[in-house]
Amino acid sequence: SRHDLRKVCCGLAPLCVLLMAGAEAEAEDISGTISTTRTIFENSQLTGDVTCTMTDGPCIQFGASHIELKLSGFSMTGPGSPPGTCNATSGPPPADGIAIVGHDRVQILGPGMVQKFRRHGVFVLQSTRVGVKHVTAHHNCFSGLLMNQLTNSRIEENVSVRNAVASGSTPCGGNCLVNSHDNRIRRNEFSGNGSAVSPAGPSGSDFGVG
Repeated sequence: SRHDLRKVCCGLAPLCVLLMAGAEAEAEDISGTISTTRTIFENSQLTGDVTCTMTDGPCIQFGASHIELKLSGFSMTGPGSPPGTCNATSGPPPADGIAIVGHDRVQILGPGMVQKFRRHGVFVLQSTRVGVKHVTAHHNCFSGLLMNQLTNSRIEENVSVRNAVASGSTPCGGNCLVNSHDNRIRRNEFSGNGSAVSPAGPSGSDFGVG
């Protein structure tokens, strides 16, 4: 503990300064380049823009329930440039911006932007009491926000722009819910989402929320 560390450091001033600085560092702060999936187990926040270079997994994923991720006005940018550098389908690899799989009572809070990921901007699976608020999903290959088996959650005041232009025969627009129940989706805004611009996209696949 920090208290024990202070006792050990007594009389060793230079060493104590170094050790205490490390002990009190904000481990939950995230910024800069992320090249392997960053799993968070405690409340976390962006402290600068994030560039994600991995193509085989999510940039940030939740590793525990009852925690939150604050974007704090910053952006997360993936390696995608739709429609040219996307996954062949919306399936694996799960190259999403933020992933929540099997965790409850977690939140993603903006303002902030999640953009240019090779699958979904935000992916939520088999979770309950999730909150996503004030997040802008922009120019992701598939959905800005894909929710599968989500219950009793709130998706509020988000913006989805130009997502899913590469979703082809598996359209899911800006926000997409699959096998999900008892959720509140309100005050979200959508513009230019959908794969109707793609020759592979079926007619009527250009939608904001589905």
